[in-house]
Amino acid sequence: MLAAGSLAIMTPGTTMRIAQGEEPVHFAEAQAPALKQPPPQHKQPPQAQAPKPAQIDRNGVLILIRSALLALDQANKTGNYTVLRDLGSPDFQANSAAQLAEIFAKHRHDNVDLSGVAVIDPQLTLLPQIEANGMMHMAGFFPSVPTQVNFELVYAPVNRQWRLFALGVSFGQAAPTAPAPPPAPAPEHPSAAQPQAKGPHAHAPRPGGPKEKESGETRDTPAPAERTTNEAKQ
Repeated sequence: MLAAGSLAIMTPGTTMRIAQGEEPVHFAEAQAPALKQPPPQHKQPPQAQAPKPAQIDRNGVLILIRSALLALDQANKTGNYTVLRDLGSPDFQANSAAQLAEIFAKHRHDNVDLSGVAVIDPQLTLLPQIEANGMMHMAGFFPSVPTQVNFELVYAPVNRQWRLFALGVSFGQAAPTAPAPPPAPAPEHPSAAQPQAKGPHAHAPRPGGPKEKESGETRDTPAPAERTTNEAKQ
């Protein structure tokens, strides 16, 4: 490097030594100093390439989806994830069989059965597309009963073949369910204005008066007309 404020014009093929470091600086050719330089232009970062549809037919899509999910189903049922790992791309194989077993441990715990994907046609929510990184991405679900199988798959091109790069499986309700019935209303408390049922009560007899009906029981009282007739006969 040159010191600040100095100017050197070298002829082609010459060598100049820097005093500080004594290191040679070679110039391919000499250039006259520019009188005026245009202002630097800021370069815009390149825009990300938009995904484009993958050139693959329906049968090829079905083969890729079913082979991946059936391999996962067999691995879940046997506890051996070696075959699933070997079907993947080199990046997918960075996961050991033990790591895959840990990732899908809940499938084994819940006894998940994916064998229905062999006969049920999937419905794609994301058609196969080539991402900016060159990988093929797709997603969809199998409307099986009673559980819907949702999947998302990413494939990497390896030796002119699509090899599994990423795999995701989840489950949802297949059929629409009716909403839960609303809770029953709480019973209303009787207000003070409404009559309340009374239990049986004991009352003292009224002196000299006829006995009344109490507590739903009927008690006989002598008729006053008969008593008057008997007194007249005496």
